[in-house]
Amino acid sequence: MESIWNKGVKRYDFESLKRDIKTDVLIIGGGLCGILCAYVLKDMGIDCVLVEADRICAGVTGNTTAKITFGHGLIYDKIIKRYGIERAKQYYLSQKNAFHKLTSLASEIDDDFERCDSFVYSINDKNVIEREVASLNRVGCRVDFCKDTELPFGVAGAVRIENQASFNPLKFAFSILKGLKIYEKTKVLELKPHMATTDGGKISADKIIVATHFPIINKHGGYFLKMYQHRSYVLALENLEKPKNMYVDEDMTGLSFRSLGKYLLLGGGSHRTGAKGGGWAQLERFADKYYPKAKKVTRWATQDCMTLDGIPYIGQYSKSTPDFYVATGFNKWGMTSSMVSAMILSDLICTGKSEFSDVYSPSRSIFHPQLVLNIFESAKGLLKPTTPRCPHKQLRQHPNPPKPSKIAVFLCCRSQNTPVLLRPSALKKRQFYLVLGSVNFRCSVFASMRGKNTANADAFASILTMQWRKNTHPKRVRILTQLLMGCALEYNKEEHSWDCPCHGSRFEENGNLINNPATDDMKRDKHKK
Repeated sequence: MESIWNKGVKRYDFESLKRDIKTDVLIIGGGLCGILCAYVLKDMGIDCVLVEADRICAGVTGNTTAKITFGHGLIYDKIIKRYGIERAKQYYLSQKNAFHKLTSLASEIDDDFERCDSFVYSINDKNVIEREVASLNRVGCRVDFCKDTELPFGVAGAVRIENQASFNPLKFAFSILKGLKIYEKTKVLELKPHMATTDGGKISADKIIVATHFPIINKHGGYFLKMYQHRSYVLALENLEKPKNMYVDEDMTGLSFRSLGKYLLLGGGSHRTGAKGGGWAQLERFADKYYPKAKKVTRWATQDCMTLDGIPYIGQYSKSTPDFYVATGFNKWGMTSSMVSAMILSDLICTGKSEFSDVYSPSRSIFHPQLVLNIFESAKGLLKPTTPRCPHKQLRQHPNPPKPSKIAVFLCCRSQNTPVLLRPSALKKRQFYLVLGSVNFRCSVFASMRGKNTANADAFASILTMQWRKNTHPKRVRILTQLLMGCALEYNKEEHSWDCPCHGSRFEENGNLINNPATDDMKRDKHKK
């Protein structure tokens, strides 16, 4: 099921790497983010190479709805509440600058580029919209509260940002590839400081950017805890009265609308990867009700990385990896965030600093309610006694993985002055415990697995250790060791795939990898659906 962007787009083929090479900057990942990083660095006179394990723009970039806007849901109200007005202003300025750079480029080379207004609406909560309008006005963005829209149903209110844009992401991406050094079908097998080993040769580089949607290095950064993946669905409809502007529900499970020529792109049916959601069936029911004469042209799905606080992770991969950089967690707003990534990372590489680096720092505090939910979802997947299991592996495999008879995960949390032992659930013969404590304690989440566990016999054991130093800031939390154990995969009936609820990896029925962070195919056993 190809997206509508693939219709009539002129693709380019690039050779695979077949020798050892050297470059100033290596970029891993051939989506819009990686391409823009290469494009900006080349303009700055930096020699760079981009490698892609599959084909250029064969992943998330080719499945987006491609809205170019700095109105990202209800993000500004959230940032002000959590980090203060200055951090929100920096987020707005970075996204606004990226918006202008991206639209300036796209308007010259993409004939599908269109100017339009952007609306974030709520069906039943006027207050959240009013707060977002007030927050945007506080950061310097003049917006309107409105109730009149082009939607076929009523809303409690909407944030309206004028003069935003939409475009064709594939036409745009393939238009800026000229002169870039790109290798397709080149898979990175191992990463070391200043060196990447691929299946076609070694690449020496002073700096390395990981722009692979979900980061592929598990050893550093703790991204498997700091993010989860969210699945969304799109229907392309024609023969209907389509809106001139772009609309998105503030509720993550709501709908989005944007036009492309004679088509309406209806998005929604969202759910956490590996969980159940509305899918295409929800979109088809909506279309049948509100657009009964419309023709369904095509459909597709996409996947987004969601961060703990709604702000992407852009910058140094981790504190212990000074020459590795990352861009990930765009929270469904990948167009402007890809350009923000190119701006920040090029500044960091060329000058060692960026005015917006603090806003997007991957090393900012991980203490957020979403962290607890991510851990809980991972624990469920790890302990579920079913097969198949996700082959989560690091690029470099640990020489002596521990046996799966015992799982220990150490997490530092802030709570009371005395550790509290909670027992939220007992899963058959496996008991799950959560220990919370103050900054003075080392705390842990651990599972004790009793009895036979044949489903996990071949799985990787999981040990994650995080050390909390007395009286230190949360940013000083340091990941000491990490191995990932395979989560129980869930069969996705709509897309005929095996999906990982822990971190979002997806596999075809025959075991071929579709979405990372897993780096290898699943074992090709015959599994029951």
